[in-house]
Amino acid sequence: MTELTPNNAPSRPENWLERLRKKLYSVVKPDLTFKHWKSWEISLFRFTFLFLILMVVPLDWKFYREVFSINWLDFNFYDLLKLSKYQPQFFPNVENNIPLFGFAGFINWGVIFIIALIGSLIWANFDKERKEFTVLYYWLRVIVRFRLAIVLITYGFFKLFPLQMPYPSLSNLLTNYGDFFAWKIYFQTVGIAPKYESFLGFVEIVAALLILNRKTVTFGVGLIIGFLGNVAVANGFYDIGEQSLSTLIVFLAFFLFIYDIPRLYDLLVKEKLAKANKFIPDFSDPTIHKLRLFARTSFFIFVAVYTFKTYDSWANDPYKYPKAAGLKNAYGLYDVKEFVLNKDTLAYSKTDANRWQDVVFEKWSTLSIKVNRPVKIDLSNGEGYHKADIDRNYEVAGFAGRHYFHYQIDSLNHTLSLQNKNINHRDEKLTLAYKWANDSTIVLSGLNENQNSIHVVLSKINKKFLMFEGRRRPVKL
Repeated sequence: MTELTPNNAPSRPENWLERLRKKLYSVVKPDLTFKHWKSWEISLFRFTFLFLILMVVPLDWKFYREVFSINWLDFNFYDLLKLSKYQPQFFPNVENNIPLFGFAGFINWGVIFIIALIGSLIWANFDKERKEFTVLYYWLRVIVRFRLAIVLITYGFFKLFPLQMPYPSLSNLLTNYGDFFAWKIYFQTVGIAPKYESFLGFVEIVAALLILNRKTVTFGVGLIIGFLGNVAVANGFYDIGEQSLSTLIVFLAFFLFIYDIPRLYDLLVKEKLAKANKFIPDFSDPTIHKLRLFARTSFFIFVAVYTFKTYDSWANDPYKYPKAAGLKNAYGLYDVKEFVLNKDTLAYSKTDANRWQDVVFEKWSTLSIKVNRPVKIDLSNGEGYHKADIDRNYEVAGFAGRHYFHYQIDSLNHTLSLQNKNINHRDEKLTLAYKWANDSTIVLSGLNENQNSIHVVLSKINKKFLMFEGRRRPVKL
């Protein structure tokens, strides 16, 4: 029987981890060597690697629950947007459809921090001889670049076709400034300048394309930090509800930027020749080449599909505003000339809880009424895609001051069936007959939400807004 020695012993079969390591290191040219890292750099990298992988790679099963809940035969742009901004959720980041604000939105970060810290200590115990992580650092940057590019592309087109912050409705324009939540003021301020919003989206798209190219990453992250840093601050101070996501975007950009800080410091501060990046990956390995081609192709297919879906929504389905058209030729602000409740004519009053003060007909199937009756505020931020017009609550979310009703038109019987859009007042329903007394006067009559008879005469007010008067072209709502 032949005795086995180290020279003639059969080689141990490679496990999957060793094969994966060889594939990852196949991007390194044979003559390329790396200097050893300091011990604190190795420890910091282990923690950072685990933290970022948990943050940007969809390992959470809830992400795949979202994926399989989508009807891929009839999906909309918001389905893709929702997937692109997904973050791991150990605890829900919404409560009763209301986003958690302030530090509560970062509670999942704390859990990931603890997991990454424990994982890095275990990793260090099993990998004590490691002297550097240059190649793994490269692959981590690749993953972060693609993750960052995806979310920038989705939000970029979300703004390029001004859907995120739509132009204020007429009812919103007629609401007192003090009745708005902070986030609604911010959205109205940006939304009132659609071209500016489109420009902001264009900047995000350019930044995404820059970080996809390895040679222009520095320019892309500089653009992100300067631009989206401001967005992250605005999210925090205006309580918009995207604090966690906007902070993550800036954090990922800083991570990519750190790689270039030593060279930029040498060039701009010390004013001396900066060393070029010597690590140029080699993609000649067939598997790596196919993986690279697949990733790029998949990304650009995603961009093409998302661009089409976003444009289609902007052109044909306003997403945040109802899709159904409103009463023909009724758009505008109306003064309540006469208001009769149970055959009792009520004089104009700003304090009466029953007497309407003014009415707004929107271009879509929304009617808003100003009346001195309390409003339980819709605390959501109006996000989410809803097929039913009554559920599209952006125009009613985040402020008080007016009561919003969705209505359906029965053109044969000349009646309007109204229901309060506010989720807290859905039990308020009215059925009113309408008729045109003349081209600027509408008469409504029927039963109100308390089943009392009302008779209302509305007279259109030719109110002029300087923002409209000063424009060369009309604004598309």
